[in-house]
Amino acid sequence: MWSLRSRLPSRQGASHLRQAAMSVVSSCATALPLACRLPRTISSIRPYSSSSQSEKETIVKLLYNIGSRKEVEQYLRHFSSVESQKFAVIKVGGAVISDDLGTLASSLTFLNRVGLYPIVVHGAGPQLNVRLEAAGITPQYEDGIRITDGPTLAIAREVFAEENQKLVEALERLGTRARPITGGVFIADYLDKEKYDRVGKVVKVNRQVVESSIRAGCLPILTSLAETPDGQILNVNADVAAGELARVLEPLKIVYLNEKNGLYHGETGKRIDAIHLDEEYESLMKEPWVRYGTKLKLREIKELLDCLPRSSSVAIISAEHLHKELFTHSGAGTIILRGHKLSSESDLANVDRDRLRTLLQSEDPAFKGGSQSVASFYRSLEQLRNSGGSYKVYVDEPHQVMAVVTEVASEGTPSKTPLLEKLVATKSAQLNNILDNLWKLIQRDYSSLVWRVPKSSENLAWHFERADGSITVGKDIVFWYGLSDISAIESAVRSALPTKSELQTPTTSSAISSQQQKRNFSTFIQRRSYSQSTKPAGTSTPIRIGLIGARGYTGRELMNIINKHPNFELAYVSSRELAGKPVQGYTKSAIDHVNLSPQEVGRIAGNGRKDVDAWVLALPNGVAGPFVSELDKASKGLSPRQQPVVIDLSADYRFDTTGTWVYGLPELFRSSMKSSNMSKISNPGCYATGSQLGIAPLVKFMDKARLPSIFGVSGYSGAGTKPSPKNDPKFLADNLVPYTLTGHIHEREVGFSLSRLAREKGFDTAVNAQFTPHVAPFFQGISLTLHIPLTKSMTASQVKDEYLQWYQDEPLVHVIDDIPLVKDNSEKHYSVIGGFGIPKSTSDGASTSLAERRAVVVVTLDNLLKGAATQAVQNLNLALGLDEYSGIPLVSEPQITKQ
Repeated sequence: MWSLRSRLPSRQGASHLRQAAMSVVSSCATALPLACRLPRTISSIRPYSSSSQSEKETIVKLLYNIGSRKEVEQYLRHFSSVESQKFAVIKVGGAVISDDLGTLASSLTFLNRVGLYPIVVHGAGPQLNVRLEAAGITPQYEDGIRITDGPTLAIAREVFAEENQKLVEALERLGTRARPITGGVFIADYLDKEKYDRVGKVVKVNRQVVESSIRAGCLPILTSLAETPDGQILNVNADVAAGELARVLEPLKIVYLNEKNGLYHGETGKRIDAIHLDEEYESLMKEPWVRYGTKLKLREIKELLDCLPRSSSVAIISAEHLHKELFTHSGAGTIILRGHKLSSESDLANVDRDRLRTLLQSEDPAFKGGSQSVASFYRSLEQLRNSGGSYKVYVDEPHQVMAVVTEVASEGTPSKTPLLEKLVATKSAQLNNILDNLWKLIQRDYSSLVWRVPKSSENLAWHFERADGSITVGKDIVFWYGLSDISAIESAVRSALPTKSELQTPTTSSAISSQQQKRNFSTFIQRRSYSQSTKPAGTSTPIRIGLIGARGYTGRELMNIINKHPNFELAYVSSRELAGKPVQGYTKSAIDHVNLSPQEVGRIAGNGRKDVDAWVLALPNGVAGPFVSELDKASKGLSPRQQPVVIDLSADYRFDTTGTWVYGLPELFRSSMKSSNMSKISNPGCYATGSQLGIAPLVKFMDKARLPSIFGVSGYSGAGTKPSPKNDPKFLADNLVPYTLTGHIHEREVGFSLSRLAREKGFDTAVNAQFTPHVAPFFQGISLTLHIPLTKSMTASQVKDEYLQWYQDEPLVHVIDDIPLVKDNSEKHYSVIGGFGIPKSTSDGASTSLAERRAVVVVTLDNLLKGAATQAVQNLNLALGLDEYSGIPLVSEPQITKQ
């Protein structure tokens, strides 16, 4: 069976999103040479003067990080098979230039580095409105068209020239040659002089101007201004200008860049991945939400594509995801293409069998190799129907793709799980995403399906992405979707095999009962399943974690723990700066960093827990909101069991009073955490964790009239990876740096959470604290010296007893007599509490002064572990039904350095 990873209905193949271009393209002019060779399929790319061979190799390798080597080679070969000017016309909105110029220039440079010459036509609407307003001119529109009088046109010419020059200069700063073309390409007549004034209708395109730029090795950067034959400048909508240019050049791609990254469904709010006009246009235009600008855009695109070769397509995409859209089958924005109408038949008599034979013999390995004849295949389908079964043949109009689904009769009724018998597609069907459209049709007709693929297939990823589960049997892999019951899976898998003897349950005994065989088979299915929609706790099916913000120190520590965790595996590791680079130190599988936007995370989460069971947001304060918002949208309509767990490591949700978020400090709040819906967890701060662990056992003895004082010292890893004096070892050498002397967010967090703890324990105490943090010249670890005011005198032994009792069953909190030291606790998963200093008291135990009624306690912990990553894993374990300490190394006694 042949198949290819094509554009997914849900775009769930986000593990292939590697936006390497954004972070590295600016250095491509001096790229380091690679010791690799270009594939033969790419070696024919036209030479261009702005890049050396080593630069080209570097960029091609980066493209392999965006998608698979095979699909990148296909698209490079496809794009370079036509004349340079027929690669792509890209329309750029003015907002993209003003808001995302750097990304746009990087994207265009990236394409040029592999020998491609996109033709850019840009607008400047937002910039023009600003300039008009400054000049006291109110923009006027009629039928959505800007009325362009003399003063407006004069300003428009200036604005277009300035924006054009901005883009050209941005490209040239990256070493990409570009030519500004502000006129001479579009010849126009007045659209309606009385109504719109100086607005043009393009009547001719001088393609020679564009082609001359490309021959000189420069990217053509065009404005949408046009001229009449006698030289009058006219304003033309940039979309219209790009369309007219495309009609003349007939490019493979017409790309409309927008900040929304595609078209969105007016009712569901989800991005539309693909529109096949021949199949969907009429029904789409009848949708109630398709109106006004959306209807006009779809109509114009259809009129454009109807004039172009069927191989042409329109992509609506953001500048950031341009490479993903162009070089992968899964795409990233919205692709619109003519496609072909699909049909399904349950009788071969209604199918053009000769054309189907040609497709099978040219594309299906079984028929190409002679191991099966088409005639015998046709006969087997007829015999199936004669025996009470059924089949359905799916095919497109020009017979570039086909599928056959069969249902075998069993005791007079069809089997419960249909079998995908054949799936075949031509290269053209691959590149034009017709295969994806066919798959959607199959899914519409069949709620469950099973199929088998040779393990040697180069396209296994395509099947894994569409399957709910899989099992390896001999030389094949059997896939299925829509099944959850083990008995149903067993039956489906057996039905997919030519002979039952192929399926060997994992046992060495030759004489076992049928019930034992079933148990063994079920265990085998669970152990070998690639991806189940739900992953019951306690099974060996991996629990998949999506990590957003992997560049920071906490993210790295979290990946280290997950790498050794018996139940967890990484699904996605997202980092804008590291996108495209392999995740170092992770050995469970080969995985690269990606750059997931909030919208992409939301789309993945929309599949429930099929792709990701839990998302960890390891982001700076104030950044998590958009991700949480998209995850909330994706969770609507999903049952609590289907909703992925979300754990936020920032301070954004630590002060939640709505009950939506659980505050994840198990040693203090475990009972209330377990009684809550732990779908959203706010991970405590590092200083706040240590402070609360150190104060909590004495809350009931605290003097409300006096504030506890916290003197905190952290290693410079607590200052993050962004360079500053607080994480500069040279600045910190022989130094101790206090900062945020009052009002630190952890000060507020300690008071907020301990006050809640006091209420839960029934103590009439509102806890506030005074806290001053410091940075020291060591890397990781925290030392906290706590002064806790008491309502009565206590001995050191009595104070220690309170801590021993409170933490007697807590393996990640150790209570000792000595003063704990940072060097003993660094890189450890537990916290240590000790010291227990008590001021001098009278012989009868009563303090001689108010100031002496206090306890001094010292707490140490690793700010990256128990202060962040380890605690996050505790919370994930609890939320996902695992043992709380699964994957966390435990010790019975802490390491102590005697003083």
